[in-house]
Amino acid sequence: MTATGHLFFSVSSLILVHKLSITPEFVYGDRLHLLAGTLLGALLPDIDHPLSYLGRLFRFISVPIWRLCGHRGFTHSLLAWVLILLLSTKLTTSYWVSYTLVQAFLLGYFSHLVGDMLTAKGIPFLWPTRINFCFPILGNNSNQKLEHSIAILLAICAILVPSNYQLSTLLPLLQEIKKNLIIYIFDQLNYLILLNSK
Repeated sequence: MTATGHLFFSVSSLILVHKLSITPEFVYGDRLHLLAGTLLGALLPDIDHPLSYLGRLFRFISVPIWRLCGHRGFTHSLLAWVLILLLSTKLTTSYWVSYTLVQAFLLGYFSHLVGDMLTAKGIPFLWPTRINFCFPILGNNSNQKLEHSIAILLAICAILVPSNYQLSTLLPLLQEIKKNLIIYIFDQLNYLILLNSK
């Protein structure tokens, strides 16, 4: 996914979590902090690519990460997101960092991971395992029109959700998604074990 695709997708995700009232910060938080945190979080995972927007600004960080892990390695994993979550918890208690900004940043980062899962290459979500998680809606090549269309569709769906929509009505759907995701992960792990046993 391209940088603009990630930015559009992250803003659409922000609209969705605001409408679903996931946390009070997403509902009542400072809109500037929400937007800035989401946009920055949406760009950060690509720090592992020296030609990305942040990679060009911070080459001294980007090049070593790229040499060590490659593009779509560690920074595109659940482990990286959890480490940032733990670090950000320390930041909000030790420094003058807004909790709203931190939550928005984590949302933007996670939206980047989901966006890259929509490509054929996918991401190593359970890094350091080499299993790539993908739902190849976007295909092999960067298709900006399709990326933008998906982000706009998500934004429209989010806008149509009534304010303070109760997630309990979605519980059966969420349980089904959870079940299917667990099955998918186990299938991928079994496939990896089968490949390595040959």
